Amino acid sequence: MGAWRRFLLAASVILLAGCTTTTGPASAPASTPAGGAGTGCDSRIESGALPEWARAGFSGDARMAHVMGENGDIVAALFGHPLRLNRTDGSSNKILWVSRPAVNSPDPTVSPDLQIIATLAGTDTRVKREVAGGPGPSIIDLPQAGCWRLELRWSGHTDTMDLVYAES
Repeated sequence: MGAWRRFLLAASVILLAGCTTTTGPASAPASTPAGGAGTGCDSRIESGALPEWARAGFSGDARMAHVMGENGDIVAALFGHPLRLNRTDGSSNKILWVSRPAVNSPDPTVSPDLQIIATLAGTDTRVKREVAGGPGPSIIDLPQAGCWRLELRWSGHTDTMDLVYAES
């Protein structure tokens, strides 16, 4: 009985953290706060179709969990939703980064790689990640559970978003 109670408690915490999307009736919201009230996570996890410009390679209406950048220039398609600190089931924190079609920077010194500086909300904890070649498929693991503010830079473009990483 103790294990069952721990499971219910852990499931409740995850649900309250807003780390899942809704797939219920048509009246359910199309998005949920990435981190829930009071966590500082402002980006929303959308459960509807990807934006038209981000659907290349997808079939149908491309419905999946995703987060739009605050400027609307990049979307994180969350194949590993919900993102987790440690995955014990063999899956990964796969994110497909899709940027709005734009002309690359004419400056040859500007890297096309997607540079990610992630800061854990309420702390000074910062980590850097890179997606070689620019927005595209990636596995993005972060060192702690919580709400992460991502500063994204690629080919002379910038955007930001919040992503939540749950405990295992």
